[in-house]
Amino acid sequence: MSETPVSTVMADLAALDDPKILAVNQKHGDDHAVNLTKLRALAKALKTDQDLARDLWHTGDSAARLLATLICRPKSFTRDDLDTMLRESRTPKVQDWLVNYVVKKNPHTEALRLTWFADPDPVVASAGWSLTIDRVAKKPEGLDLPALLDTIEADMKNAPDRLQWAMNHCLAQIGIDHPEYRSRAIEIGERLEVLKNYPTPPGCTSPFAPTWIAEMVRRQQPG
Repeated sequence: MSETPVSTVMADLAALDDPKILAVNQKHGDDHAVNLTKLRALAKALKTDQDLARDLWHTGDSAARLLATLICRPKSFTRDDLDTMLRESRTPKVQDWLVNYVVKKNPHTEALRLTWFADPDPVVASAGWSLTIDRVAKKPEGLDLPALLDTIEADMKNAPDRLQWAMNHCLAQIGIDHPEYRSRAIEIGERLEVLKNYPTPPGCTSPFAPTWIAEMVRRQQPG
């Protein structure tokens, strides 16, 4: 049992609520109102506390769930725990932090990747694609990259937003890291035109796959 009551932490989070931050986050599908730098500072003060992390997650509050991903012990969750948590995390930021800070550090990562990748729920499937992106970049052995490209070619254009974004990232990652498939990845991106006109701030790389691939490959060149 945690020495820190969940009610105390919830009060700390409530004190950090900022309506301006909430307004910005809501534009991206999120519903937390806490500055993430301040949230990280709170996590640092709390230190690792698995029991508290579970209690915070069960509140259902997005800021509490984000905090839970920072103070938990990722390897302590079972496969079923993480599957349930992923299906409960409907906002983009909570899902992103759960996948990146918890699932990727858990021994059941690959089993969950395969389960989620094939899930009919596009939000769940997007998590499977996110884990696939990680494998494309770091551990591609055993992945059928041509089959991934076939799926992207067939399904990305009409996929729901979050799934489309993940598939597009996977397309770009294949093109960046695997020269033998680069021309096909670029051709798919050019033909489907997914995110071609996405508003990109000055100095940032466009998420349009052909542009993204070209820029990342350029940065890899010596000199």
